[in-house]
Amino acid sequence: MKHSSFRAAFIAAVCLSLLLIVSCATVGKDFPTDPVTLIKMGETTKTDIRRMFGEPWRTGIENGQKTWTFGYYKYRLFGETVTRDLVVRFDDRDRVASYTFSTSDIID
Repeated sequence: MKHSSFRAAFIAAVCLSLLLIVSCATVGKDFPTDPVTLIKMGETTKTDIRRMFGEPWRTGIENGQKTWTFGYYKYRLFGETVTRDLVVRFDDRDRVASYTFSTSDIID
């Protein structure tokens, strides 16, 4: 009886260990990062942003300006975590007023 209990516990421990090793959580929606350099404040429109990055993950208002957020966050228990976010603020003509881009990738 003790042998089968030990074996069951051992198998459960191995399965749990494997699950933890491969587990990760992803939040948001991946988006291309190359077009970030093409954004021009006062010139790039909402239509341009949608064409470059797709639909925003979240929308909102910041300091009275319409804001679109493109976010992708992949967290891993082991291994590299990948994070990217682009926040675009639009003026009253639906042109980019400002934006911020952050990533866990190395930018040269």
